[in-house]
Amino acid sequence: MRFSQSLIPTLKETPAEAEVASHRLLLRAGFIRKLTAGIYTYLPLGLAAIRKVETIVREEMNRAGAQEILMPMVQPADLWRETGRYQKYGPELLRFVDRHERESCLGPTHEEVITDLLRREVRSYRDLPQNLYQIQTKFRDEIRPRFGLMRGREFIMKDAYSFDVDDVAAAESYQKMFEAYKRIFTRCGLEFRPVEADSGAIGGSFSHEFMVLADTGEDTLVICSSCDYAANSEKAAVAAPDPDNSPMLDLEKVETPGKRKVPVVCEFMGIKPQELVKTMVFKADEEPVAVLVRGDREVQEVKLKNLLGVADVEMLDDKAVFDATGVPTGYLGPVGITIKLVVDQEVAAMRNFVTGGNEKNYHIKNVNMERDFEAFAVADLRQITDSDPCPSCGAKLGMKEGIEVGHVFKLGTGYSTALKAVFQDSNGKDKPMVMGCYGIGVSRIVAAAIEQNHDENGMIFPMPLAPMQVVLLNLGLKDEHITETAELLYRELQEKGIEVLLDDRDERPGVKFKDADLLGIPLRITVGKSLTKNGVVEIRLRSDGTTEELAPQQVTARILELINAAMNNG
Repeated sequence: MRFSQSLIPTLKETPAEAEVASHRLLLRAGFIRKLTAGIYTYLPLGLAAIRKVETIVREEMNRAGAQEILMPMVQPADLWRETGRYQKYGPELLRFVDRHERESCLGPTHEEVITDLLRREVRSYRDLPQNLYQIQTKFRDEIRPRFGLMRGREFIMKDAYSFDVDDVAAAESYQKMFEAYKRIFTRCGLEFRPVEADSGAIGGSFSHEFMVLADTGEDTLVICSSCDYAANSEKAAVAAPDPDNSPMLDLEKVETPGKRKVPVVCEFMGIKPQELVKTMVFKADEEPVAVLVRGDREVQEVKLKNLLGVADVEMLDDKAVFDATGVPTGYLGPVGITIKLVVDQEVAAMRNFVTGGNEKNYHIKNVNMERDFEAFAVADLRQITDSDPCPSCGAKLGMKEGIEVGHVFKLGTGYSTALKAVFQDSNGKDKPMVMGCYGIGVSRIVAAAIEQNHDENGMIFPMPLAPMQVVLLNLGLKDEHITETAELLYRELQEKGIEVLLDDRDERPGVKFKDADLLGIPLRITVGKSLTKNGVVEIRLRSDGTTEELAPQQVTARILELINAAMNNG
């Protein structure tokens, strides 16, 4: 591949829209170009990196026994209605009507389509298990697409679906995919961690996310310092506290004029935030629900959503709270509350705490749950913190940021039951197929790799994902000896199956060096004045800047050694 004949439109300046390193560098290096919000065109080097990911994914999925298919991106609304997801999925599902007034949607995922296929093709337990996957473009109408390939509306994804006769067999399929995912991300050269996760809109009973560790990650990971426990903060369980068995004191109404916020109330009443319980109101599928958490805690909305079994929850503003309860925000409390009330398990273990008085300018002291109010439910509803003990072993927890690049789900029989995807068992009885679902963000892996591997000069691709393995710089286009040597090395490298980009542009050496660093290609060969003076060319590793000088006839063998070492480490 010759730079002079390729579409590699590098930029000196950072586009104003780019917020994170991967977005900034992919645009500057000429890997992608924006078409519209959250939708990008992949240019030659960007597509080459994508194809590297796809190859690794295909090899490991095939190795695990999965079979590749390709399903339509356009899906009929009636299929989604059968599972109840057409309304529940939310505005991210792009719905449209064709010329025949038939409703359809652009596929954000393919559970309905694959289940419809299997219900038509599978008849007997002898036809199972099945594990089918595809690599395909998805569309999710994100309200705020951002960060380039990290959170776009259109993206490339690998999604796989397993079908088994029972839970035991489904667990085996899940484990096969779990192990395949570990091999995929290891081969990609990424530092990653599988963590327990919430199943979200996909559903199911159990799931793991595969997270690339990076400071710019959108997800917070909870990782134990001692055992193997790791979870997304949305899923991370808080250990239930021991109950306080202190004697209950009499309720006491206290005037707190103008005191609404937790710090202000605590200072006025001479208490700590740990002694106050705040009442927060959320809209859960249009119904107001009050949640009690300790004054220094925050509600974990995913936990609340799962407890209530609703599609979404949203905290109400001050006006909506007053409309639902008749009490101004800051003075709301559980004693005599008129809307559904759920309680965090930590609050249920407390005694004699302070709450809002359900009256403007008043709070109540010595409130106790079992005596003064009843709850619809008690559960782990708060956000975990690094001061909480590990729910598995009790050791200290740590928090890290991560980028989700893969997700595996135990789906069970939810989709197969809804869509009547059944098989006959050995006794001739119809049973629903037990499903699993396994996704990988192919285009997101490229962005995540850059977030994890870059410096102030540009990208630093792991060898397995690099669009090219070598960039070869000709720094003497008008020097016959330099040019002949560069061309000879270019041909030799290509004959050995090495992917090489020859920078044969009529540009200053400084421009070529800067672009080579920006592109992040792992190995750089420089043919310049050192050849005419000392008979050597330079090899440089992009990862750490290490250089060595060799005679031209030694270069190809050395490059092969470096590539093999890098691929084996990946």
